[in-house]
Amino acid sequence: MSTLDDSIRDDFPILRRRIDGRPLVYLDNAATTQKPVAVLDAMRDYYETTNSNIGRGYYRLSFAATDAYEHSRGVVQRALNAEHADEIVFTPGTTAALNLVADTFGRSVVHEGDRVVVSGMEHNSNLLPWRRLCETTGAELVVVSGDATGRISPARLAAALDERVRLVALTHVSNVLGTVNPIRELVAESHRHGVPVVVDGAQAVPHWQVDLRDVGADFYVFSGHKVYGPMGIGVLYGRRELLSELEPYQVGGGTVKGVTHTAPVKYVPVPARLEAGTPNVAAAVGLAAALEYVEKLGWQNVQAHNDALVRTAVELLTELPAVQVLGDPAGDPAGIVSITMPGIHPYDVGGHLDKFGIAVRSGVQCANTFVDELGLVGTVRMSFAVYNTEAEMRQVRDALRTVEPGFWTHEHPTERFL
Repeated sequence: MSTLDDSIRDDFPILRRRIDGRPLVYLDNAATTQKPVAVLDAMRDYYETTNSNIGRGYYRLSFAATDAYEHSRGVVQRALNAEHADEIVFTPGTTAALNLVADTFGRSVVHEGDRVVVSGMEHNSNLLPWRRLCETTGAELVVVSGDATGRISPARLAAALDERVRLVALTHVSNVLGTVNPIRELVAESHRHGVPVVVDGAQAVPHWQVDLRDVGADFYVFSGHKVYGPMGIGVLYGRRELLSELEPYQVGGGTVKGVTHTAPVKYVPVPARLEAGTPNVAAAVGLAAALEYVEKLGWQNVQAHNDALVRTAVELLTELPAVQVLGDPAGDPAGIVSITMPGIHPYDVGGHLDKFGIAVRSGVQCANTFVDELGLVGTVRMSFAVYNTEAEMRQVRDALRTVEPGFWTHEHPTERFL
């Protein structure tokens, strides 16, 4: 039973939009969520009253902008229970954060002959930076597949952790199936072998209150736009002792104390040292407003709501013989239900649902290797947020009853994009 009232939809102006006369049913929240008025207002207020560059101007407007930016950092620290505010680095998003870690920390610990371990369910953003790191250093990329439950078990991870492994990178939640990895146990297993862990939390943070101290990861990343914040802002959390040792990822304004043409450069401490150039202050303000919005709803209520939607969706979709629900999304819900309709290309399914005003994600979900491992051309993914309703799940079920093979099934049965 959901604990959030349908009136919450009034907080999201875009949900008033109609598609060919039908109410918008937005179920692509794993790609990006819609934004509540609280976030839109916070960003508009920033630009109308405070906008200026931070940390550089000696005037009150710049001081206020700097305060707003650092307040946002504090909100993120509190929301994720990080120990220190300077362990929070703002980035453009999850992808940027993972590339930052790979190109700084990764290059400092991974060398020729070493190994980097990833899981077989990674999004390309948590696969390609590590693959490139291995290719450029002469290291080996080791892939650990899930067990019978689809999860990465500590035992499977332990089997891959030999003396050559220098780093482990894992997703908290699969963006394809919504599978939840036992991340605290996996981090603990890696640490028992003396190996640091990077966690992609992009699909976890939107659905429950992640406690970074409980997870114990060395680095943890997520995107603001997947948790009701704006695009263009993400978070890299890193343990203070690790972040403080990192060389700048990029150099430029805001990263130095003093510069000459010849003397060694004196860089400022983290997090500013890792945030070169003018930061996206308005987006940071918007992210803080988003996290405070969720806090007002109550993280437990948000999780209970999304769990109820997943279980309802699975129950309704299993009524349809032509639909195959992938994985076990109701076993440990994380706001995602993926399906296939054997004999029908996923783009034909997505296009059919779009005719009903229903927006889902069809294709490989930016996880080509995992979808290949599943033996599929692609999947149809429904992903949920606080404004989705059980009535919408029934609309999806009813619309799926009339799907038929179309252009993609007949003309390009194996073709796919991202």
